Amino acid sequence: MTEDLRKRCFDPVVDEYTRLLVLGSLPGEKSLAIQQYYGNPQNKFWELVGAVLNIDLRSLNYDTRLAALLAHGIGLWDVVAEAHRPGSLDSRIRDRNDNDLLTLLASLPHLTTIAFNGGTAARLGLKVLGQYAARYRVVQLPSSSPAYTVPYAEKARRWQELCGY
Repeated sequence: MTEDLRKRCFDPVVDEYTRLLVLGSLPGEKSLAIQQYYGNPQNKFWELVGAVLNIDLRSLNYDTRLAALLAHGIGLWDVVAEAHRPGSLDSRIRDRNDNDLLTLLASLPHLTTIAFNGGTAARLGLKVLGQYAARYRVVQLPSSSPAYTVPYAEKARRWQELCGY
């Protein structure tokens, strides 16, 4: 296995007031290249969450986007800490190490909801959480990734489920 194919996630973006944690699988190539969550302009994450919050997040600089999420009680992290993955497709993730989600969750006293951004994040994340998932509202969202080719309107409709959280 070549070292350049081993990908590592970013640090969690959370604070003591986080009520909703959005978990992805592992950042894609473009995100890793610029060291930003959902850095691929074709990924609709910022538009989808912005629609939930009624804020144009895409027009803000990255640090301001993250601050806006935290101000609304939303945190970000990934299920996979690091893995071998050529390219950006979740289906190519191999030899993975998962993040210590349980320790993070224990540090978030106001957390009520965990939202998974995509099927891979949900499948892997629910395995990591095991019985602890029952302590939270769990929302499985369609992936914001351009690789998941469901029309934006359908993704947006499903992401609106977060409005109540």
